[in-house]
Amino acid sequence: MASFKSDRLGEDVHRELTAILRELKDPRIDPMLSIVRVELSNDLSHCKVFVSSFRGMDAAKESVSGLRSAEGFIRRELFRRLQIRKAPALHFVADDSIAHAAEINQKLKDLGC
Repeated sequence: MASFKSDRLGEDVHRELTAILRELKDPRIDPMLSIVRVELSNDLSHCKVFVSSFRGMDAAKESVSGLRSAEGFIRRELFRRLQIRKAPALHFVADDSIAHAAEINQKLKDLGC
């Protein structure tokens, strides 16, 4: 039962974080930033957010530093929008899965698949 609740809340957090990221004005945050996945702890107190940028890993790492400085605002907005008892602590992690997927796609095109 708890797994269903955390999965559903994880989807809600993903959706709202995507909307909140579009509203942030920090120049360090890449406008081409994408949230790859969200992992919530079983007790819903911690949330690990994996972000990736179309511009590469360096842009994603720079965006993570901007997101960490805006963590309080993002957490307050999540609390307000989702109307939950306690907003989870956010941990942003740079991920290179978009670049990896693009590399695999290019290799498949080179092979003629």
